[in-house]
Formats: sequence, structure tokens, C-alpha cells
Amino acid sequence: MELSFDSIASLVAAAESAGRPLSALVLEQQAAQLERSEADVYETMRASYEVMRTAAAEGLKPGVRSASGLTGGDARRLHEHLQTNGSLIGGLLPQAMATALAVSEWNAAMGRIVAAPTAGSCGILPGALLTMETARGVPQRACVMSLFTAAAVGMVIAENASVSGAQGGCQAECGSASAMAAAALVELAGGTPAQTAHAVAIALKNILGLVCDPVAGLVEIPCEKRNASGVANAFAAAELALAGVESAIPADEVIDAMRRVGETMPPALRETAEGGLAATPTGRSLFAQVFGEKAPGGCAACGACGKTSASS
Repeated sequence: MELSFDSIASLVAAAESAGRPLSALVLEQQAAQLERSEADVYETMRASYEVMRTAAAEGLKPGVRSASGLTGGDARRLHEHLQTNGSLIGGLLPQAMATALAVSEWNAAMGRIVAAPTAGSCGILPGALLTMETARGVPQRACVMSLFTAAAVGMVIAENASVSGAQGGCQAECGSASAMAAAALVELAGGTPAQTAHAVAIALKNILGLVCDPVAGLVEIPCEKRNASGVANAFAAAELALAGVESAIPADEVIDAMRRVGETMPPALRETAEGGLAATPTGRSLFAQVFGEKAPGGCAACGACGKTSASS
């Protein structure tokens, strides 16, 4: 069956018509387009999943630090806290958050990761799927297959909006990753294609308008913590959809809204490190700490503390 990646609605219609999981249709089409066997294409995706697994394990090891020295160790800190003190909320979510942090920190430490869909949002999908495997006993094959569903959602978003923080803000990165993870989670839980679409819409709505404001221009602060909140968002969206909660705004309209919101964002809030958290006094101080020089624009461009460049 020929799939169209121009809308979530068309993907849902194809899966409903075929009476098969979306992941199976995506695998079948990709194999046909690449002129490879389905087993071969599956193995390629399984290899990516194993990279995710390794990244999560490496990110939890002692001594993980980014090249800038700004971040590292938070995933291990959270993991040890959960082991020692338990969690406020219990369940699998804290584990998913620790995994998402670990992969993101491993990225900042120049480790090998899978951009899913970007490096800055690389922890969200692994955080969701690896946790489902380890905490819920979901078979590895099912987790790998759900990556095909996640990929299909990512392709629609990339086609109709953007997955780039520089183009659409962090809503395009962590937002897209959350939507992809939510779709994968719904499929893993046995949800319907329609519920998958609602999960995508809910996840994107929850993070609509999130700016991209990397401190010192590095994909570390606040990016890593947004991976933890992003995987929490994915689980929340999937849980709502599985319960039968529907998004009043269809997924494709939410994606279009995300594109329009991104287009109206000022450049300072789209990965230029000129606004948001990057422009706070502490953000500029961290820039100086890393690069040994004053942040571009000086205090006058910040406006956060009310000082002028002369008084600072």
C-alpha cells in the first residue's frame, strides 16, 4: 500500500483501511522504496534502537560532562535519587525522565546518539521506548516497530512545518519528538490509529510556542531538561488518547498552527542564543565562562536586569 506522508489523517486512513498497525505499513513501504527486504530495513531500525540503548547507558555513567563543562551528571543524579529515595509520582515516568536526560547528556558529551528527530531532542523517544521495554516488559521487536510509526509522524511534521529549532523554535524539536514518542506509545499500548493522531495533536498542543533559547549557543541549557519534560509530555498525551480523550483540533491543523507560530517567532527566540534564557544575566555569564568573552550584544541587549551596558 502506498503511503502518503503529507498528513496525519492520510496515515490514519491507510492504517484503518488496511486493518494493520501503521508501523507495519511504513516498514512495507520503506522496503519497497529502498528495494530491500523488510527484514533488512527492520534490522537497520533495530541497530538505531541499540544506539539509543547504548547512549542511555553511557549517559548514566559517572563522570559524563559536556565539552563546555556546563552540563553532565544530572541523569545519574536523578537515577541515584530514585534508587535511594523513590519518587514523588512513582511508576515508570521518573525512569523515562532519567533515560531521556541520560541520552541528552551523552549527546552534549559528544557521544553517539540517534537524532530523533534532532540532536537537541534525542532523549525523548529513547526515554519513552526503552522504559516501556524495561519497566513494562514490552518486547524489543514491538519497540523497534513503533519507531516506524514515530518516523512517519516526524516525516509529516517535517513536510508541513519543521523539526528545526532555528526555523520553528523548540516546539519544532522537543515538540515534534514528544508527538513522535506519543504516537509510538499509543501503538505499543494497543491503541487505534485514530488514538495515535489524537496523541500527536495533544503532545504538540502542550508544547506549542516553546522557544529555542540555548544558553551560550550550546544544545545543553535548557535543552537537556526539556528532554525530561518532553518524555513526560509524551506519556501524558498517550495516556489521554488511550483513555478516549480526543483533541478538539485535528493533528494536521495543530501541525499547521505550529508552523505559523514558528514563523511569527522573532529570530532571537529561534536558536540564535539572543533571547529567552540565553539573554538572562546568568545566561550571559555562562557564555563568558565558556568562551572567555562577553556575550554578543552585551547587557543592553538583554533587558532582563534593567541595567545598561554602561552601568554593567
